[in-house]
Parts: sequence; C-alpha cells; structure tokens
Amino acid sequence: MHTSKQIAALYVEHGGCYFGVDGVDPWDLERDARSYSGPHPVVAHPPCKRWGRYWSGGPSAKVRRKLGDDLGCFDRALWAVRTFGGVIEHPEASKAWTWFGLNKPPRSGGWVVGDEFGSWVCCVEQGHYGHAARKATWLYYRGLVSTRPPELIWGPCDGKVRLDPGFHSTEERKAATVDQRGCERLSAKQRLATPIPFRDLLISIARGVV
Repeated sequence: MHTSKQIAALYVEHGGCYFGVDGVDPWDLERDARSYSGPHPVVAHPPCKRWGRYWSGGPSAKVRRKLGDDLGCFDRALWAVRTFGGVIEHPEASKAWTWFGLNKPPRSGGWVVGDEFGSWVCCVEQGHYGHAARKATWLYYRGLVSTRPPELIWGPCDGKVRLDPGFHSTEERKAATVDQRGCERLSAKQRLATPIPFRDLLISIARGVV
C-alpha cells in the first residue's frame, strides 16, 4: 500500500494487523497509547467494553462496571485526533459519542459534522471491507485543514452474519451456536478483528488529513 505519510496506530493488538506495515507506528498495551504525544496523524481503536451495550458487564457480571471507565483511553484518542488529525473507530451506538458531545451519524451512511472542532462522523459497515459480519462502526475524523473525508461504501451489507443477536444471560449466550438465519456465529476474536481492507482504509483516511 502507498506510504506517503507516517501515521501512528493507537490501542492496537500486539503483533496484530498494524504491525509490520510500512509507515505505521503501532502502539499496543505495553506502550500505553494514552501517552502518545505526536507528531503524526493517528488511527485509534480505543477500548469499547465500557461504552457498549454491555458496559456494566452484562446481567451475569459479578462486579458491576462503571459507564465510560476506560482509564481515559477514548479521551486521549479524541485529543490525539483533534491535535494531529486522523480517525477514531468505535462500535455503532457507542455511548462515548454522547459522553463527549459528538453528533451521532445516520445509520444509512454518509459523513456529517461531528462537533465544533471541524470533525466529521459516519456510520459504515465493516462487512463491505472484508469482515465476516456486518459490524456497523462509527468513525470520527478530523483533518488538519477543512477537508472532507473520502466517500465510503454506505448502507447495509447483505448476506453477513450478525455480530450479536442479544442475550439475557451467559447461559443463553453459550447455548446459541447459530444466529436466527442459521449462520455460524463468530468467536470473540473474529468479532473484534479488523479486516486488512478496513485497516488499509483507515490508514489512508489518516494519511489524507492535509
């Protein structure tokens, strides 16, 4: 892929798909992406467990969690994108959007204004870019100049496995081996994985901040 600009990949898996890519400086758990201080644009994947549907740990959790308790990861990712440019990836309906006062994008797709800092937000399904599931995702983008991000493949991605049909208990989740259409359900690792085409898309978006 084209390496016209150095970027930093924040909150990524050690040895994962961002490692070994020319022009990409990966920040995994050991490096602590919260300490990133520039100067390159970023692709950020801040932890989403405390911002999603099961932020409390779910109905079977022994210890109830606190909404937004991600040790400041999303806050620092937002600071990095606003300061150096780039893009944040988070699950659709992430509660971080409300918490940090970001505009929610339409499910149908298309970039809309994200906030007063000159950002753009959108909803895109990773199934269009190689994921086995539809995996609707929200993106937050900010360029260093007033540039609109590129058009993506919008709308629903048909024929893909649902990530999670929703369960009321751990036992119910374990008992469900197929989704409502008879498709094989994905493992946790498969659900969380970033497809290479989607990784390349995010890198290209981050490299186009100026």
